[in-house]
Amino acid sequence: MMRCQTAWVTIAATDFERLLEFYRQFLQQDPQLLLPNAYAEFWLPGLKLGIFKPKTSHQPEFQAPKHSAMSLCLEVEDLDTAISHLEAIAAPPLGEIIVATHGREIYAYDPEGNRLILHQTI
Repeated sequence: MMRCQTAWVTIAATDFERLLEFYRQFLQQDPQLLLPNAYAEFWLPGLKLGIFKPKTSHQPEFQAPKHSAMSLCLEVEDLDTAISHLEAIAAPPLGEIIVATHGREIYAYDPEGNRLILHQTI
């Protein structure tokens, strides 16, 4: 049986510096690991988020449609504060706040078109 020691999510960045700066501002922290213009890793509760610049020979693999099927879901303490923070870093959420039985959430996108779901349990 395969035993997994750890897991994390990585996002390919065609504009590495732009996406790195977005996540620095969005997560309000510097990456814990940084290889300039190649890889950055942010450590969040229960998740490592890596951002990498694909090698030139692999870039066609990551030239996906405008929005990918994957979503980065982050549970926040206060959704309204998170929305204000996104607006302050020039990344306004798209759409309206969705209210469901499990809580409130809103969808936004990072500069590379990856969907972010900000969720607050109610």
